[in-house]
Amino acid sequence: DAYIENVKSEIDTQFAAINTSSMYFVKKSVRKILSTVKKHIRYSQQKETEIALLIYFCAKLKRQKPSYKSNTVLVNTYNTQLKLINKKLLLLDEDLQFDYARELEALH
Repeated sequence: DAYIENVKSEIDTQFAAINTSSMYFVKKSVRKILSTVKKHIRYSQQKETEIALLIYFCAKLKRQKPSYKSNTVLVNTYNTQLKLINKKLLLLDEDLQFDYARELEALH
């Protein structure tokens, strides 16, 4: 879907612009990126889009340097998004559930 790809490229740009000099700036930037993702999710109003974007956000956060694991707030943000994805996954068709569940396994 072109909409999802556009939002993913915006997420990439925002993650690349994160100031990593201090964990304060990293946390602030991650919260801002997540709010942008949520805004796009509300705009699309499709469950598949929501799950795809949240999985992408979590994957980018997992690969981010410095690691999110060194900060409690970022760990909690990451875990909350994983719980949200799991909850939304149950509302999809079984075929889509299987596809997204495989992507989700890579994040654990």
